[in-house]
Amino acid sequence: MEIRELRFIIVASGIYEKIANYLRMIKFSHSIFALPFALSSAFIASKGIPSFEKFLWIIIAMVSARTVAMALNRIIDRHIDKLNPRTASREIPSGKVSLRDALILVFISLVLFLFSAWMLNPLCFKLSFIALVFIFFYSYTKRFTWASHFFLGFTISAAPVGAWIAITGEFDSRILLLGFSVMFWIAGFDILYAIQDIEFDRSYGLYSIPAKFGINKSLWFARLCHIITWLLLLLSGIVFHLNYFYYLGVGIAGLILFYEHQLVSPNDLSKLNMAFFNMNGYLSVEIFIFTALSFLI
Repeated sequence: MEIRELRFIIVASGIYEKIANYLRMIKFSHSIFALPFALSSAFIASKGIPSFEKFLWIIIAMVSARTVAMALNRIIDRHIDKLNPRTASREIPSGKVSLRDALILVFISLVLFLFSAWMLNPLCFKLSFIALVFIFFYSYTKRFTWASHFFLGFTISAAPVGAWIAITGEFDSRILLLGFSVMFWIAGFDILYAIQDIEFDRSYGLYSIPAKFGINKSLWFARLCHIITWLLLLLSGIVFHLNYFYYLGVGIAGLILFYEHQLVSPNDLSKLNMAFFNMNGYLSVEIFIFTALSFLI
């Protein structure tokens, strides 16, 4: 192998590793949670297939906003993450991504988010600044309130609401049903996820429902959140006069949520990550598929 080829391979592998570190830092794969709900809202608002341009800019706005949120969260929590054995290996505490590079990623994503909102319509652009306030503030909530899970859910609930406004150019209170379903869904599985850090949170004075109420009550909090989620999904179908494909999707969502809570018990938390990522990823995707089918067929 020639020296030139060897140098190219080394540089290419270094670039690949750097990109991989960025994607791991912001947990890019978790975009699958809220994005399908935004796209479902776009189908409902369009009463069919949205235009390609709208569809594209909604995706760009969602991904860039989430990148800002996750990168900021990692920056703000970097000292806490370094102390927590579960998170000490994250990219910033471990030195895989420098603070400077993380800030550059935030700036680039922020510009892209604002530009995509501007490309959608004037109201989206104006509301994007309010969204950024919530995105920035969320990371500090666990320092003073155990309701931080609901604040996270409320912040992400902007996904379907924002997509509606992106398509129609105006706000409609009916879309709040889908927005609040996302809020309680996110809060529910974030409560489950926080069980992993219950002892650390108590030791370092951080706030969460598990740290405040214990594992048993936290599981019931999460179950109640997901019951409310399912009811709001059902009401959304009624309000928007969606057909039986949508209700089939809601039925499947109910089964997924039920199975998710069977995976976790006070005596067995070994399947917590499966309940958190796999089940909720399946739920958001299938809701989008069946929402789309309700208009396509």
